Amino acid sequence: MNLLGTLSPSLGRLSHMQILDFMWNNISGSIPKEIGDIKSLVLLLLNGNKLTGPLPEELGNLPNLNRIQIDENNISGSLPVSFANLNSAQHFHMNNNSISGQIPPELSRLPNLLHFLLDNNNLSGHLPPELSELPKLLILQLDNNNFDGATIPDSYGNMTQLLKLSLRNCNLQGPIPDLSRITNLGYIDLSSNQLNGSIPTERLSENITNIDLSNNDLTGSIPANFSSLPNLQRLSVANNSLSGSIPSTLWQSQTLNASERLILDFENNRLTNISGDGTISLPQNVSLWLQGNPVCSTSNLVQFCGSQNDNVDNQGSANTTEDCPLQACPYTYSPTSPVRCFCAAPLTVGYRLKSPGFYDFLEYKELFEVYLTTGLNLEVYQLYLENVQWEDGHRLEMQLQLFPLYDASNKSSHVFNASEVLRIRSKFTDWTIPDSVIFGPYELLNFPLLDPYNVFITSPSSSGISKGALAGIVLGAIAGTVTLSAIVSLIILRRYMRGYRAISKRRHASKAFLKIDGVKDFSYAEMALATNNFNSSAQVGQGGYGKVYKGILADGTVVAIKRAQEHSLQGEKEFLTEIELLSRLHHRNLVSLVGYCDEEGEQMLVYEFMSNGTLRDHLSAKSKEPLSFALRLRIALASAKGILYLHKDADPPIFHRDIKASNILLDSNYNAKVADFGLSRLAPVPDIEGSIPAHVSTVVKGTPGYLDPEYFLTHKLTDKSDVYSLGVVFLELLTGMQPISHGKNIVREVNISYQSGMIFSVIDGRMGSYPSNSVEKFLNLAIKCCEEDTDSRPSMADVVRELETIWLMVPESDKKTTDTVISDPEKLESSSPSSSSMVKHPFMSSDISGSDLVSGFIPSITPR
Repeated sequence: MNLLGTLSPSLGRLSHMQILDFMWNNISGSIPKEIGDIKSLVLLLLNGNKLTGPLPEELGNLPNLNRIQIDENNISGSLPVSFANLNSAQHFHMNNNSISGQIPPELSRLPNLLHFLLDNNNLSGHLPPELSELPKLLILQLDNNNFDGATIPDSYGNMTQLLKLSLRNCNLQGPIPDLSRITNLGYIDLSSNQLNGSIPTERLSENITNIDLSNNDLTGSIPANFSSLPNLQRLSVANNSLSGSIPSTLWQSQTLNASERLILDFENNRLTNISGDGTISLPQNVSLWLQGNPVCSTSNLVQFCGSQNDNVDNQGSANTTEDCPLQACPYTYSPTSPVRCFCAAPLTVGYRLKSPGFYDFLEYKELFEVYLTTGLNLEVYQLYLENVQWEDGHRLEMQLQLFPLYDASNKSSHVFNASEVLRIRSKFTDWTIPDSVIFGPYELLNFPLLDPYNVFITSPSSSGISKGALAGIVLGAIAGTVTLSAIVSLIILRRYMRGYRAISKRRHASKAFLKIDGVKDFSYAEMALATNNFNSSAQVGQGGYGKVYKGILADGTVVAIKRAQEHSLQGEKEFLTEIELLSRLHHRNLVSLVGYCDEEGEQMLVYEFMSNGTLRDHLSAKSKEPLSFALRLRIALASAKGILYLHKDADPPIFHRDIKASNILLDSNYNAKVADFGLSRLAPVPDIEGSIPAHVSTVVKGTPGYLDPEYFLTHKLTDKSDVYSLGVVFLELLTGMQPISHGKNIVREVNISYQSGMIFSVIDGRMGSYPSNSVEKFLNLAIKCCEEDTDSRPSMADVVRELETIWLMVPESDKKTTDTVISDPEKLESSSPSSSSMVKHPFMSSDISGSDLVSGFIPSITPR
């Protein structure tokens, strides 16, 4: 609810409270010690805020506390020893904070602890061997801490109940303990440490789905015990010093169905051959990566020695509603309903698996649908998954759509009633959905009540129920008062049409607000005509907001029309933000806004059409015409200039906040332009004394893989946050990799290669020959942009200056290969007063402040 301020110590006087839930707000300050006085407290849910300071010792005085969630704050200090007294506690979710010091060995006394998630903190010291005494522990996740070269205690092999052991990037040394005695172990990640010695040869649990031992100092051979693991999805031992043979039994012993796959990543070791008869024949859904091993000198293995191009696409449900009549449904067609074209209003739920026990979701998708709908007491077909994406830290975020139950005899079956909405919501917020062995703990990210359900929370008109009555009804329903729930249902159904008309009036009010000079207000009829009634043949893209269509206006202008779908992720605020910003931004490297449509419940933005699509499209392995290095460098320079204009010459300056390869568009001449300003924020303005704050404090938004780590942890948005995101785009240009793929982060992968002296091994081989000195300087710049420390990154002006220097280094013969896609010099002269040097090097700016980057005239709304 975007609540601000601090938590009051007076909360401690609510002596009978069982649930304290302030998740996903903007609350700052420290956690009051007085909360430790609420002896009845069962759930303490404070994750996703801006809390600071240490954890109060008094929280250890809560005898009934089952779950403590403080993740994604900036909590500091050490773990209180008093937490060892939380005998009812099952869930410690404290990841993504700044908790420091030693893990108290006394925590081993906790009799019921199931999940111990403390990844992404500043923990140090040794790993307490006593943790192996936790009798019910299922998940131990301590990634990205610094245990000062400690070893993994041998006693961890005695955690008989453990399902997942994740100690990635913890500065651990010594050998890998024998984990074969953990009979249900399903997921091991010990990557990016300094573990040494050989890999234990004892056979692991048959439940294993993922084994990641990459980026260590392991020696010896690949043990045969990795063969015949029936559920294995991924085995990675890349970047070690393993030698000898690769057992062909790793894939010969596997029987995989169509939805299953196996990834074997053995890159950058000393492996010399493959055991067997000398020939290799992999099943279709097995991937083998051998690059950087002596075995690659064998000619018949070349196909396994290239760069990785194993992209993971969105793994949500397939949409099956394309043939349903668009105008006949005021809501959304259910893609999973057994009745074709069932039109209903879904509940939208932001949901995340915090520590899943698998690597590839596709294999477990159907099982997940059954698990979740069973927990919610719904039919499987009522659930539709969309936007299923992996995030940093091996978390799986998804958008759920929950559709009402189809009932042919009930004309109101296209919407949930109020009591059902509250029942479903409480299932998530009270954590009454049972935990799963394979899916692990979950968290609710958001539960927005969108149209038509927003009448449950919208302030009513004079003809509606009073605020006090509405609050009473909601509180009564949460308390389980069936009678009041029924009353709410009747009231909502009777007032539904009145509520809908009120919403329509609000939409007309927003249209009046949207009258902006120089930006055309299109009607819905004009948009439908331009796209042949939004015919699927006109669709050129799709995202979380909805679909993008190619349209032709009445005057013949070709445009791109971004149409927000109902219940999309792009809300009214983002819609207004993009119109307001783009209406006053004019730069050759920013996409131009032609107009908008806000009519008949539709939100559409109309842009100049960029015929060559997104940069991400051209970096994909599916692209038929890979970009040359010179063209990639030119795209990087143009993008940087567009962002520099935002930082320096826009009035007031702007932080983009969502720079990514799919938001950099290419026109017919491959000129790059930055797009999508829905998440942008105005930069800080001078205060009364004339000083400018260094950052904007804001809720973290953006795209996983591109997010500035410091912004993610502190919520402090700066111009260097855009520099980080652009640095990730540079790495994509150089490597062809995606920011996050199979749990691998592009920044970390490139840094590992850089530090090992194998930097050219990650360069995208699809761009052909390239000048190595120019590529190396470009790569160095990209790595600097992606420094974790904000102050270590260059400014955007420095980025532009360095790119221009690199451009001058590129051989003229390489530059000529881009001549066919460079705009005609006369066009450049007509749009900007240019010196002869400007014509000779049309991508060079003599004034790094950015003023030279602006076209010499204010363009009309006609696309340039």
